[in-house]
Amino acid sequence: MVNIKINGQEHEVEEGIRLLTVLREKEYKIPSLCFHTALTPSASCKLCVVEVKLKDKPPVTKLSCAIKTREGMEVVTESAMVYKLRNIAIGNLLKMAPRSKAIIQIGEEFDLITGVIPDGCIRCRLCMRVCREIIGARALKMVKRKGMNFVVPREGGHCIGCGTCANICPTDAIQLVDKNSVRTIMIRDEVIGRHPLERCEICGILFATPKFLHHVQEQEDSVDHPDVKEHHKLCSNCAKLYSKRTQKLTAPVFSKPHGYKSVSK
Repeated sequence: MVNIKINGQEHEVEEGIRLLTVLREKEYKIPSLCFHTALTPSASCKLCVVEVKLKDKPPVTKLSCAIKTREGMEVVTESAMVYKLRNIAIGNLLKMAPRSKAIIQIGEEFDLITGVIPDGCIRCRLCMRVCREIIGARALKMVKRKGMNFVVPREGGHCIGCGTCANICPTDAIQLVDKNSVRTIMIRDEVIGRHPLERCEICGILFATPKFLHHVQEQEDSVDHPDVKEHHKLCSNCAKLYSKRTQKLTAPVFSKPHGYKSVSK
């Protein structure tokens, strides 16, 4: 056993074990992502940095996962230099994984600088353009918040629940979830639209929202021709099958070609 100091408090600990393991056992809060007691430390995330002083030498910063306990070791878990190096570490991690909830949570817990929390949106405006130019719902808009542009839902419930914005988004920043017969479309923690789902009249699957079906009907009714066909709530697969079957049932009966003569046997 050896005697060490942690933040001025004396502790008797086993010699030659990883300092990070000791700090966790003694319930000191230390950020870390890449350390596991069953594996050799890789010192990759660089978050577990602390200040260490040995004998009469000046204190230096060390990764607590990489060094082992020694007699007379003095450890400081929070200091200006430690805070600076942890900020550098978390910045490098966010460059590699900008949407990682684990990294962002560590930043919040240890009051580290993570900048604006990334939302996965690259502001390409594909979602806004397809909703306006193709669908015609105009459910999304761009607003400025704290000097940055954000895609947000337009007030008034314009979303029809078609899901085109989620399908066209190149970074999956817009999420579409069908659960308990309800479709929810979100960007970040903001709901673009939440709609019940209709069932296909043939196969029974939940496939579209009432607002979307009404929107399609309005588009068809706007075409300048008499609408005399019967309307059905069909998913795309059943609609194709139904269309093929209708074509067969309504196929014209061809008359005998001119000059045709029956030949009796």
